Amino acid sequence: MLRVESRTQTTIKTMPAPRNAWYAAAWDREVTRQPSPVRVDGIPLVLYRTEDGRPVALADACWHRLAPLSMGQLVGRDGIRCPYHGIVYDSAGRCAAMPAQEVLNPSATVPSYPVVERDRFVWVWLGDPYVADPQTIPDMHQMNDPAWAGDGETIALSCNYQLVLDNLMDLTHEEFLHTSSIGGRNISTSDFDVAHDDRSVTLTRWMVDIEPVPFMRAQMQNKFPGFEGNVDRWQIIHYQFPSTICIDVGVAKTGTGAPEGDRSHGINGYVMNTITPETDTSCRYHWAWMRNYLTDSQLLTTQIRDGIRGVFTEDTAMLNAQQQAIDANPDYEFYNLNIDAGGMWIRRLISRRLEAEGLLASQD
Repeated sequence: MLRVESRTQTTIKTMPAPRNAWYAAAWDREVTRQPSPVRVDGIPLVLYRTEDGRPVALADACWHRLAPLSMGQLVGRDGIRCPYHGIVYDSAGRCAAMPAQEVLNPSATVPSYPVVERDRFVWVWLGDPYVADPQTIPDMHQMNDPAWAGDGETIALSCNYQLVLDNLMDLTHEEFLHTSSIGGRNISTSDFDVAHDDRSVTLTRWMVDIEPVPFMRAQMQNKFPGFEGNVDRWQIIHYQFPSTICIDVGVAKTGTGAPEGDRSHGINGYVMNTITPETDTSCRYHWAWMRNYLTDSQLLTTQIRDGIRGVFTEDTAMLNAQQQAIDANPDYEFYNLNIDAGGMWIRRLISRRLEAEGLLASQD
């Protein structure tokens, strides 16, 4: 178990977001043949699809007078027309037509950003396009894997994105904030292990021979009607740079071998989370709860989604209130406890990337 020996260590409250990274700009279902505006790390973008279905991300500001292209119309195979004076841009951001003149100004372009559609999201890269490697998009394959079923939504949060990462890496808050659903008396007292490299952090926690929390008991009874008794519970939290956290969660009848790898006597879910920074004090939190049992039940998918929405509403209120307190106490610095180990490694990893991009002074 990784321990933070000093309680006097402090950490930056509000962090900028690295630019050389992939962010989920939107759910794939949200990107259509109707232009839609989004903001990612302070940059206004317009998203749309070409006639052949390819997603496009352009700066949401016309070269001429900065009119929002998202207020315009799609034209032709892949173009978008400015709503103000009718200038048309292609999907690469190049001017394709300019009303009232035949000669196109060669400087008439808008930035175009690399985009990849994967795992039910449209991902965008805001940094150097020459190093935009799709292989570094966070792995969220459970979102599309036929062995898993589930659904999710997006929450608009009035807080820095790093606060959400902190929240997801330290699940001891479930014991106090989510007492009626996924909380439990055993979380804050259980040991955990932390592993990390230059792109990821994994925190593993097991709680053996405990009473199941209400949500997990209900899921066990869905799969095993009439189930009663204690369980072995796991929370394996996988962070992937820059802002994706997938949490392997579940319970199994105690003593049936789950800690050794046999989960057949239990239920397994993945809480899929990817956070899109908007500004220093706002972000969009995309989440889904995927499961590998009773995958044909749309009713269960809807029930779980609606139930988790209620749980996350409690997180929303706390995170927004935390940001308000940060704004009201600009000189106060966070203190770290043992439970903050996972979040501290994330902050350290992101800080190093920000330093490399010249967006943050060295913390060494």
